[in-house]
Amino acid sequence: MVFAHFIVGNTRPYTVQDWAKDIALAASKGIDAFALNVGRDDYEASRVADAYTAASGTNFKLFLSFDMTSFPCSGPGDAYILRDYITRYQAHPSQLRYDGKILVSTFGGEYCSFGTGSLNQGWQNAIKSEMPPVHFVPAFFLNAAAFTGIPVMDGALNWNSAWPQGDYDTNFDPDEDYISHLGGRSYMAAFSPWFFTHYGPDTYNKNFIFRCDNWHFSRRWELLVDNRDSVAFIEALTWNDFGESHYLGPVHGDLSRSDDWTVGYDHQGWLDLLEYYIQAYKTGVYPTVSEDRVFFWSRLSPAAANAPDRIGKPDHWQWTEDFLWAVVLLTAPAEVRLTCGDSVEETSLPGGAAKVRIPLVHDCNPSATIYRGGVNSLHFAPDGFEFRTNPRNYNFNAYVASS
Repeated sequence: MVFAHFIVGNTRPYTVQDWAKDIALAASKGIDAFALNVGRDDYEASRVADAYTAASGTNFKLFLSFDMTSFPCSGPGDAYILRDYITRYQAHPSQLRYDGKILVSTFGGEYCSFGTGSLNQGWQNAIKSEMPPVHFVPAFFLNAAAFTGIPVMDGALNWNSAWPQGDYDTNFDPDEDYISHLGGRSYMAAFSPWFFTHYGPDTYNKNFIFRCDNWHFSRRWELLVDNRDSVAFIEALTWNDFGESHYLGPVHGDLSRSDDWTVGYDHQGWLDLLEYYIQAYKTGVYPTVSEDRVFFWSRLSPAAANAPDRIGKPDHWQWTEDFLWAVVLLTAPAEVRLTCGDSVEETSLPGGAAKVRIPLVHDCNPSATIYRGGVNSLHFAPDGFEFRTNPRNYNFNAYVASS
């Protein structure tokens, strides 16, 4: 199964109809459920209720992912709200179950004891003792070797497997580490298309990137497809975390003060490519391409460019290179020409999915042409996709477009 992490904290203005639109869109791309990242803000319980209302009558599922950076968890009474959420939706037809048990996850919580002095006993008391059966798959930020001593865990979400944690390409090593220490318990891998956050010290004080070069989107999925027998679940990070630029859904709701780097940067152009890889993961076979398609993404300015931005360049900016990343889906072998100003790449490619890139050096607007036997099958030059060498701010978000 494939899930998308959904930040309920960004849905203050949402209505049931807003939830219904997001659910329909996610379901149409092969996503099975939203992991509802819920915290203690007073409006979040109402938004969770709206989500379950919107999912009613559909095949789409929901489950709770408690944000333990928001909820307190030091005393026994802190468990009450978690238990209340679980029991409130236990019988709801849209509640996701695994092996007949209610799936429950977290973001963090490895420091929680709920007054017991023990991580394992604390969580046992909080969500399992005298409760309906729960399949508990938290994202605990611990060395995976510790998992053998935490039997309350029925699995683990490997949050940081979504991105390389240094200046290198994505690989399956972090996944193997978790799998080897879970002893057959459920492994939930993470996927994320991008990461950039740009908050100054007057707000959240985090300003950095993770490296998502070399078609990270596709390569992460290819690793998960290749190892699908070891991966019980995949959680896409995220549907709507705008502040960290890894949203896959519409730019809608509370943008969490990210307007400077998210407005005008719609990522929905990735969704059809996401669907392609989800089908491959679920079936073990990459789907037949029925229509030529082109997917573009890149930053819109050079990593080394200077800008009049009071917050400054993001940490790790040196980890990323100035390229236009493209994936083409071809119904049959074809010639593909990728251009942006005086950067040109022309290559013969087989049918199926293929990766192409060109360096971004000067001001330019990218385009792609697919042709066979000298006849154009598709020409794609997306409006608004403008690489400029003199940016007004340090925006390392991805600009995404698809034909």
